[in-house]
Amino acid sequence: MRTLVARLDSDGDVLLAGPAIRAAAASGEVVLLCGPGGVRAAGLLPGVNRIVEWECPWIVYPAPEVRPIDIEAVVALVHGIRADVALVLTSFHQSPLPLALLLRLAGVPKVVARSTDYPGSLLDVRLTGDPDVPEAERALQVARAAGFELPPGDDGGLAVLDPPRAELVHEELSHPYVVVHPGATAPARTWSPDRWAKAVVALNAAGHRVVVTGGPAETGLTGHVAGACGTDLGGRTTFRELSGVLAGAEAVVVGNTGPAHLAVAVGTPVVSLFAPVVPAARWAPHGRHVLLGDQHAPCRDSRARNCPVPGHPCLDLVEPAEVVAAVAEVTR
Repeated sequence: MRTLVARLDSDGDVLLAGPAIRAAAASGEVVLLCGPGGVRAAGLLPGVNRIVEWECPWIVYPAPEVRPIDIEAVVALVHGIRADVALVLTSFHQSPLPLALLLRLAGVPKVVARSTDYPGSLLDVRLTGDPDVPEAERALQVARAAGFELPPGDDGGLAVLDPPRAELVHEELSHPYVVVHPGATAPARTWSPDRWAKAVVALNAAGHRVVVTGGPAETGLTGHVAGACGTDLGGRTTFRELSGVLAGAEAVVVGNTGPAHLAVAVGTPVVSLFAPVVPAARWAPHGRHVLLGDQHAPCRDSRARNCPVPGHPCLDLVEPAEVVAAVAEVTR
């Protein structure tokens, strides 16, 4: 059995597909079709035999042009995979049907997805309804509808391949520390930079060593947030090395972004600065966490990338002292 699993958006989304992938892997080979924003996470997932990267024009942001030559190329690529079944994993606001059409053109004999729209002959197994459940469970339901089940002893939680030891990533990580990860691809889904910087000062005053993490494009942000009180690792770790840094932490303080799910996957509790632009019931960390932020703010369910309310009140009304208290709660 060869299963093609498609999850075409970001690292966090790909991590949340992990339980569904492990269920499919229990019955054979898994090829993961993912976008450029998810390929780093794809390389950390147990059960993936092969990764195929494709920049899907109706998923990635900013969107590339739709060019016939690109569509023909991906159809030919999928045809060459010779998959027996495809699982199309989408979020509640995405349609699986454009990709299902391409899979049909590529000759995939069985396509399974959740779709609120009538799929005609594009899907062999269609899940309907939109349950308000964690995204990882929602994806696992698609795998189960295809006939796959998690192997004995697998609890369905998030997981990644063994992370490197934190002290091998950076010498200053040999002592207890708390990670602060201030960045996010959508500014609406994280705290404002000055609030993060004040939280680092407050955590340091409470006796915590603080390590600030971020990608290569976020070094200005991480330097500002770390200030004189934190260790700035912005741009200094690969995604796999980041998993080791998070695994060695006592807690991770983070917005609604991929490293929140990566922290859960390595077993570290999370303090989540969670803006309600998407539902927490679906997207909050799928593990031990404390949720901060006004979940009934006017931006609720807007899916906004930039905060539509002046002052970003859903998160910026959270005080640094609340973060310190939340860290104390999850590290008891």
